[in-house]
Amino acid sequence: MISFEGFTLLILLFILAPIVGAIILLFLFIFEKRIDLLENKAKKIELEKELQQALYSQLNQQIQPHFLFNSLNVILTLARLKRNEELVRALEVFSQFLKFKYKTDEPMIPLREEIRYTEYYIEIQKLRFGARLSIAMECEERLKQAFIPPFVLQTIVENAFKHGLERKVGDVSLNVRFYHKDENAYLTVLDNGPPDSPADEPPEPGGTTEQLEKSGYGLDNIRRRLHLCFADQADLTMRFIQGSGTEVHVKWPFITKPAAEEVPR
Repeated sequence: MISFEGFTLLILLFILAPIVGAIILLFLFIFEKRIDLLENKAKKIELEKELQQALYSQLNQQIQPHFLFNSLNVILTLARLKRNEELVRALEVFSQFLKFKYKTDEPMIPLREEIRYTEYYIEIQKLRFGARLSIAMECEERLKQAFIPPFVLQTIVENAFKHGLERKVGDVSLNVRFYHKDENAYLTVLDNGPPDSPADEPPEPGGTTEQLEKSGYGLDNIRRRLHLCFADQADLTMRFIQGSGTEVHVKWPFITKPAAEEVPR
């Protein structure tokens, strides 16, 4: 015969067993939902990363035809003027550019490569402008290790020629300076061309003013690529300085080896 205490324990067991089972099922349900939530979040992050990579690649490819068309226009101008020696040199430099272009498929490259790439474009412009053009470029050796998205410097230089120097009569100049401060790298490009439009003129002689958002397709492309790589740690601004010309200023983190997870590929 079952004792009273045993009967009581048996009753409690029958009462508590469904409750404990229900609690266990509830925890399993919550745990499963949590796993599903984490999996969905991981898929969303991966999808956003893939979209960023696709956007970055698209932006990167959009930059390159600009350089191609502008370089071909320079070569065509030399041919029409029958400046044969300069034409041959321009074609040599252009072929070097094409070789470099098709070897450059990385989302970030060392600054020294970006400078060398841009020098191909500058060499063609030197042939076009002749003695009218003066170029100054300053970059300390250590900074050449810094990584940067490709075609940043070249696009800014091209923009300076297209929207400023090509419209200036007389001597034209372009000053490029790289420097670093704290944990950031900086680039300034100053040309002595006129402002892009009368609306960009400063209100008072000798003063400075931020230009309106008329920096063109190329600079907007750079802003977007910098944001994809560095988010709010990078910045690009442009202003017209009375008596000096147009200045573009770029800031980005000074890194010598980009982390794979931080760079769109």
